[in-house]
Amino acid sequence: MIIDGGLATQLEAQGCNINNPLWSASVIRSNPQAIIDAHRAYLEAGAEIITTASYQATDPEMLRRSVELALQARDEFEALSGRHALVAASIGPYGAVLSDGSEYRGDYAIDADELHDFHRGRLELLDASGADLLACETIPSLTEAIVLGKLLRDADLPSWISFSCRDGECINDGTPIEEVVDQFRDHPRVLAVGINCTPPQYVLALIERIHAVLPDKAIIVYPNLGETFDAASKTWSGTVTANDWAAAAQTWVSAGAAIIGGCCRTGPAHIRAIAGASC
Repeated sequence: MIIDGGLATQLEAQGCNINNPLWSASVIRSNPQAIIDAHRAYLEAGAEIITTASYQATDPEMLRRSVELALQARDEFEALSGRHALVAASIGPYGAVLSDGSEYRGDYAIDADELHDFHRGRLELLDASGADLLACETIPSLTEAIVLGKLLRDADLPSWISFSCRDGECINDGTPIEEVVDQFRDHPRVLAVGINCTPPQYVLALIERIHAVLPDKAIIVYPNLGETFDAASKTWSGTVTANDWAAAAQTWVSAGAAIIGGCCRTGPAHIRAIAGASC
């Protein structure tokens, strides 16, 4: 299956200013039609799963609204195209709310109980929101992964969990990827495990390591564009063409990935290239 690319990337391409702590979630209130348009752009490019603008949100109204906007975009697209897609409610890591780049490090100054309290409310709300599945993404630490794994056992919706990695062996807090994904070996609600917001050059090695531990789980990969992010200036540097992205995606599928897409700095052109290559 093909998932979408960077929602914030597309919102910026549409002219939205997301240079604030809420990032793309800020547009839920300021310009909800832009959220719908961004989702539609990915659906029209070939995405079969779109993720909501809830990654950094904690306010209950914004969380619910993010799902409503995604469902509206999906339903309008289906009415015109006859093609069904799924809506995944995005659940970002604790570090995303801090807006200091710590979701790329996993070095928060709180313990497991505090992480549990932080995630429980919004996970329960999104589980009952009308979305099709839950997407716990860009998780940088083993502790946070364990906390989310426990909470997801009580969820009604199926889910995936994906990790941000610093190289081809470890997630961002330094834990080997094998140790992290092993937490989900027999998980009844987590149907896919993988990586996102990770440089694409590490993806093949990570797929192989995940598959060795979880041969019966679907593997999901949606890396970033491989650019370098400066948290202070909130800017990126570097680029990868859509055709290069599609060629790389074919190698991910050959290595065992079942669900593919893109994260930060990938746009509809990258998803369209993947969809075209998979036909």
